[in-house]
Amino acid sequence: MEFQIDNITIKPLTPELWDDFEQLFGPKGAYGGCWCMWWRISRKESEQNKSEGNRLAMKSIVDSGTVPGVLAYIDNQPCGWCSVAPREHFASLERSRVLKRIDDKQVWSLVCFFIDKKYRGQNLGLKLIAGAVEYVKSQGGKIIEVYPSIIKSENAAPVTTYMGFQKIYEKAGFSVVHQASKAKLIMRYYII
Repeated sequence: MEFQIDNITIKPLTPELWDDFEQLFGPKGAYGGCWCMWWRISRKESEQNKSEGNRLAMKSIVDSGTVPGVLAYIDNQPCGWCSVAPREHFASLERSRVLKRIDDKQVWSLVCFFIDKKYRGQNLGLKLIAGAVEYVKSQGGKIIEVYPSIIKSENAAPVTTYMGFQKIYEKAGFSVVHQASKAKLIMRYYII
């Protein structure tokens, strides 16, 4: 299964694409060795795992047949990542006091982006969101939730921007449904 969004191809991360995921994340595992496990396990586990343990934990998820997100490709080269799955797949998100559930609706959560430095500044984030929406739609999902930080500058450190910006989500059709704190919003996209 794949989705074409302008000049990029979006593919769900499956075991066959693991090498592409590793290539994109590099030897350090993207954001400080996270390997996109930050919201999937406890903070303590993430710190104890370090880079290699988080890589193995993500590989285990992928090898189990669970799709933890989608990869973006330009000219058959992996260039971006978007973590999207049913909210219950993100244990730390489920435990969050700030980003707690606002109702009992079944939602998919989009919690992280990673774009290769060579491809930044090309509107790839918006295309990744569109691809994630198409993937969720193909899986029967009806609501996608995102959790951007409220920040003053798009030049903020990656640690504050990996969940995306309010503006990009608004461009993609998301709307604010709850201000979770002074620093965090909950936004939703409804699939018709």
